[in-house]
Amino acid sequence: MKDWPLYEIFIRSKAGLHHRHVGSLHAADDEMAIENARDVYCRRMEGVSIWAIKSSQIIANDPDEGEELFEPAENKIYRHPTFYDLPDVLKHM
Repeated sequence: MKDWPLYEIFIRSKAGLHHRHVGSLHAADDEMAIENARDVYCRRMEGVSIWAIKSSQIIANDPDEGEELFEPAENKIYRHPTFYDLPDVLKHM
């Protein structure tokens, strides 16, 4: 088991909602990762969708360089949805 890759598990609780990270687990292959995730994180019907991603495949920015990375967005306020009125029928936006 020590040679099995580590997977990050994301569960979507209801249709239309986003997936959220719920934990990690080791598995021999992708199929086992999904099955183990279902058994560990969806025992009480908590999810409708599971993502299992090998931790080694996740690429992230360096938190120390975050300010430089996100700085260009600060002067583009038109990209923020604060200017739009959405109808009440739209949920989870």
